[in-house]
Amino acid sequence: MTIRLVLAGCGNMGYAMLSGWLKSGKLEPSAVFVVEPNAELRKRAEHLGCSAAADASAIPADAAPDLVVIAVKPQVIRDVTASYKRFGDGRTTFVSIAAGTPVATFAEILGDLAPIVRCMPNTPAAIGKGMMVVFSNPLVSDDVRRFVAELLSASGVVTTIDDESLMDAVTAVSGSGPAYIFHFIEALTVAAEKAGLPAETAKLLAMQTVYGAASLAAESDEEPGVLRQQVTSPKGTTAAALAVLMGEDRLTKLLTDAVEAARLRSIELGK
Repeated sequence: MTIRLVLAGCGNMGYAMLSGWLKSGKLEPSAVFVVEPNAELRKRAEHLGCSAAADASAIPADAAPDLVVIAVKPQVIRDVTASYKRFGDGRTTFVSIAAGTPVATFAEILGDLAPIVRCMPNTPAAIGKGMMVVFSNPLVSDDVRRFVAELLSASGVVTTIDDESLMDAVTAVSGSGPAYIFHFIEALTVAAEKAGLPAETAKLLAMQTVYGAASLAAESDEEPGVLRQQVTSPKGTTAAALAVLMGEDRLTKLLTDAVEAARLRSIELGK
């Protein structure tokens, strides 16, 4: 059996990423071994054609995977990672998508020879629209960096940072950010209902408006500020609304405070 990748954890994020790798053709099912203690979650991986087991001890003794992807919750990260210490001889690169867990923690468990990549994805990765931010320790080769980026690109956009301390800010912006947008949709829906629209119409208008505006911003050559100006007629309805949102930098200050609160909490969790 030739195993290129071991996936430790096949929960929502792990399964979404695995599905993307296979659908994109970046990996064959036969090249992936999934370790997942939950039987129902394990069956999902098997239905995709991958070998799967409840425990890492089931991985063939002669296996030397290119990658071990750790996709488990931070509270069990140490125990799970320790079960892969036999791959810490430098031939296998470890990729973590666990929030708040620094590279130093993995090096402490796996040893000083292990190449380690830390990745912060977000939930839109489940539909291939995610934002993945990557930090690698110096032991990760250029070829492996490219391979990891190619894999992650199946789930969305990939970018790299060179300073691991910025991961707390990344977590606060793109990691937690989808929740901010979901709440904005909730709030805009409530506002639409209070303006007299039926509940279903209010929800549709709020959701599609956010989706359409984000898509336009992503595909346009113009900066978001320019797009805002283009839709804002002097003394018009949009200008009246923006006077509320932008007056005294209300929305900017609110989001800045929210991001800072999330960043500080990420630092606390990392400790």
